[in-house]
Amino acid sequence: MAALARWCVRHRLVTVLFWLLALGGAATAAAVAGTAYSNDYEVPGTESGRASALLDKGFHGLGGDSDTVVWRTGPGTSVRAADVEQTMSDTLDRIAAQPAVASVTSPYGDGGAARISQDGRTAYATVTFREQADDIAEADARRVVDTAKAAGSSGLRVELGGTAIGLTESKSAQVAEIVGVAVAAVVLFLAFGSLAASALPIATALVSVGTAYAGIVLLGHVMTVADFAPMLGTLIGLGVGIDYALFIVTRHRKGLKRGLPVAVAAERAVATTGRAVVFAGATVCIALLGMLILRLSFLGGVAIAASLTVVLTVAAAVTLLPALLSFIGPRALGRRERRRLAEHGPEPELPTGLAARWAAFVERHPKLLGSLAVVVMAVLALPTLALHLGTSDQGNNPAKATTRQAYDLLADGFGPGVNGPLTLVSEVYGAGDRVALDGLGTVLRTTEGVASVSPVTYAENGRTAFLTVVPRSAPQSEATSALVDRLRGDVLPKAEADSSLDVRVGGVTASYDDFAEVIVGKLPLFVGAVIGLGCVLLLLAFRSVGIPLKAAVMNVAAVAAAFGVVVVVFQWGWGSELLGLGRAGPIEPFLPVIMVSVLFGLSMDYQVFLVSRMYEEWLETGDNRRAVRVGLAETSRVINSAAVIMISVFLAFVLSGDRVIAMFGIALAAAVALDAFVLRTLLVPALMHLLGGANWWLPRSLDRLLPRISIEPPECRSNVRAPSGSIPGQRETTDDTDGVEDRNVRHIAG
Repeated sequence: MAALARWCVRHRLVTVLFWLLALGGAATAAAVAGTAYSNDYEVPGTESGRASALLDKGFHGLGGDSDTVVWRTGPGTSVRAADVEQTMSDTLDRIAAQPAVASVTSPYGDGGAARISQDGRTAYATVTFREQADDIAEADARRVVDTAKAAGSSGLRVELGGTAIGLTESKSAQVAEIVGVAVAAVVLFLAFGSLAASALPIATALVSVGTAYAGIVLLGHVMTVADFAPMLGTLIGLGVGIDYALFIVTRHRKGLKRGLPVAVAAERAVATTGRAVVFAGATVCIALLGMLILRLSFLGGVAIAASLTVVLTVAAAVTLLPALLSFIGPRALGRRERRRLAEHGPEPELPTGLAARWAAFVERHPKLLGSLAVVVMAVLALPTLALHLGTSDQGNNPAKATTRQAYDLLADGFGPGVNGPLTLVSEVYGAGDRVALDGLGTVLRTTEGVASVSPVTYAENGRTAFLTVVPRSAPQSEATSALVDRLRGDVLPKAEADSSLDVRVGGVTASYDDFAEVIVGKLPLFVGAVIGLGCVLLLLAFRSVGIPLKAAVMNVAAVAAAFGVVVVVFQWGWGSELLGLGRAGPIEPFLPVIMVSVLFGLSMDYQVFLVSRMYEEWLETGDNRRAVRVGLAETSRVINSAAVIMISVFLAFVLSGDRVIAMFGIALAAAVALDAFVLRTLLVPALMHLLGGANWWLPRSLDRLLPRISIEPPECRSNVRAPSGSIPGQRETTDDTDGVEDRNVRHIAG
């Protein structure tokens, strides 16, 4: 690391130009290639997946994206009124004439009576595009919206819904990014007192995240990448990127205050804290790439996209940042700090003030504070027990969105189930199967939870057939999921008994249920693998059994409490409409997987930065109480500053307008806040005080087998590690300034 930092400092212009060229080249390539995201929730091998494949095989071309135009008249007026019918028929004709539209099914044609509500005031038409939503240009969807909206008047309300229409309600992270970066800049300036030093973490993060964003766009052309992956990568990248740079700049500033030359201070900052940054980034990537265990292409793309962002932020922190530090020179210190350094010379930076007092307070009351932290985490985690996995739809959009209003109009006029019908598909082998299908329609109409059933539709060759079942309940309702289970487990097997039918249940709700079931089934393996790998890394780094086990428990607690907050806000709807996040609904089925990955990785960051300082002091003194006290006093301020920055960035993404990204933002912000202010600076040190020397216990046999890696370089620690169970000797100091600081710290701390 020292050699890398030295090269970047000596060739600072080349390093900066390299990163700028990488950013410009990636952005240009992404602009030329365009986006190719895909939100494909279907899992091969599931019943809904087989139903979709069978439907596509028998009715090829049926699958262009279907959207809806809904209109409602005022009181006392019917949609069948001559003026309303003329207006909407002309409008639908204009929509049908657009190049991107394959067909429009009007309620005013033959068989259209079912598309008019019983009270005669609501009607809808189906607009079928030529392509699936992922391949429809936003401009084409916008033309449909503008054409339909032009028909509206004071007595005629027109709204539109559907996946393609949702493209016009574009979500943008730009406002969220600006707000998050602005808050981070204020916190950095307050922490450093130097405008130049405050700008560097932000500049480093923006360059790396910008390069990663363009890389994710290109990645979408070679694998399945969800449309929220770039925003998720930006959210994670800005948070960890600014934090990683903050840790390195803080160490660099300490070097300058000790009187080190700028180049030497930058080199030592990367050689010391830079190692911890690389280690922390590696834990985040390992946790994210753990999603590959699930073998779901949808999540695999998200994992690789987010990992790419983290890798680039770490790379920028240990290469671009030292080059920029050498450019600004001593201006990394504020004017007052530079003046004091010139007048008084190098002085040790002692852990005083609130940080030192808090560390001493925790040491005096570990049982009380530890119990308080456990109660707080347990209370926040309780709502997690009510977690309901499902996929939000346009009924969860903000109230002012046309997709939400169309959803509500359809639900009011035709029942909530019309927004999420089920599709039953089967191959047909003879007349007996046709008779059985006709009988199935009769059985389905008397089945509990079914509102209506369409006539059977046969393919041209007569070998495939499907019918549509409209539930009485909303797509997200647990009653609809129960209906899917009832059809698969009871109704359909009986109807198939005397035929060769093999009816598959598909549709939106069935697909989401199958997706959630696959994820939940693999979740224990995934969580176990991520926690296990993280524990192995901590075991190697700190050569202790207790540290990894405590970290695993803390991370699980942070995840559970964060999910509790998500359930309260999004599933129970406490304040969701007020925050512009739409109506209450289920939690996305992929959220637990991604959140476990991200939160476990981010939690490891603070664990590494906190415990590495404690471990260094333990190696020097063999005094556990002193190690915990000094480590907490020296790191709590920078950890808290980093947490405030990360929380601000994450919460800012609530402004993105995307429900999924808002879920991530609130969950990550809650987890980081609890991790930094409750777990790492309260519960972890309290437990370490209570456990004493057992924190650092490692069986001798395991000690001999494990390879030795160091987060801090060897010269920053004792020359020889004492045998297990004995007290290590003091470090032999080779730097006079460092020695003065060590002695003063020991005097203050003990």
